Amino acid sequence: MIVGILKEIKVAEKRVCMTPAGVVVLKQNGHEIMVEKDAGKGSGYEDSAYIKAGATIVDTPAEIYKKSDMIMHVKEPQPSEYDLIRENQIIFTYLHLAADEKQTNALIKSKAVCIAYETIQKKDGSLPLLVPMSEVAGRMAVQEGARLLEMPQGGMGVLLGGVTGVEPATVVVIGGGVVGINAAKMACGLGAKVYILDTNLERLRYLDDVMPANCFPIMSNAGILREHVLKADLVIGAVLVAGAKAPKLITKEMLKEMKKGSVIVDVAIDQGGCFETSKATTHTEPTYVIDDVIHYCVANMPGAVARTSTMALTNATLPYALQIANKGWKKAMQENDEIKFGANVINGMVTYKAVAEAFNLEYTSISSLI
Repeated sequence: MIVGILKEIKVAEKRVCMTPAGVVVLKQNGHEIMVEKDAGKGSGYEDSAYIKAGATIVDTPAEIYKKSDMIMHVKEPQPSEYDLIRENQIIFTYLHLAADEKQTNALIKSKAVCIAYETIQKKDGSLPLLVPMSEVAGRMAVQEGARLLEMPQGGMGVLLGGVTGVEPATVVVIGGGVVGINAAKMACGLGAKVYILDTNLERLRYLDDVMPANCFPIMSNAGILREHVLKADLVIGAVLVAGAKAPKLITKEMLKEMKKGSVIVDVAIDQGGCFETSKATTHTEPTYVIDDVIHYCVANMPGAVARTSTMALTNATLPYALQIANKGWKKAMQENDEIKFGANVINGMVTYKAVAEAFNLEYTSISSLI
């Protein structure tokens, strides 16, 4: 199979979907790898490293789309790429379709085989290709939040961990999954007082066992959420409904009552955001202010630490990419239900229920196509 590795074109996105080491593995399995010129440069991988690994360097994305059987990306295809996607071509990347009707319609029109990293799912319900970027985003959320609380950034001037004789900042993490636990670990490590809210009692028991003494796992409901958000200095939105739009948990009315100069970081922005006032931002213009509350809603947070993110992403995606390349997408899905869950749009049909429901589209079970 010919596998195409594209250079990311989303604003300030420096990641690449495959390291040279990953290329070596694909080559060892008999596949041809085409890498767009300078695709890895932002992550510290020069073209020469890919050539040494056995890849061919190609000047334009158009040539990669024209010749590749499978396209690999980090972020979703951008509008300039829609017309380049070919029928039956495999698109393997983060898609986040439930929050992007324009892209969904474009992929339906393309009749390509669109497999989303974020919906590949194990038997235990975990999302293995979302985990590494969720780990990065959770930790980054605290770093960015701590910086934005500084007065030169417009914040209230609170040090996350406080100092002797001065209480630390209050951090509220909404969601106790991978993003939430990584955010809470970072905030606790810096000395903040951390509340982590979730609706799963078993998850809260686990968090109670593993988290340090300055972290307080709390069963969430509308009243509890409001109470804790209003006393927070930093709120991190870490909720996830796999493949579906994120629920809006902080309303415009709640925002008006929050502390002036407080910060909210919406890690769920890829799935539409979990705050009613959220709108996607970029690393070049990461923040905006509503009702004196600083919003950080960057849709590709891990792109800011591209080297770490690229290595972590390759570690997670390579085994699945290898199965798809070795067996073809149909056989890979027949033999591995985890990959089957990744099917979002196949040959013009929406095969992921949450995406179909988001836009009132007809849903087709992937089982009927393989």
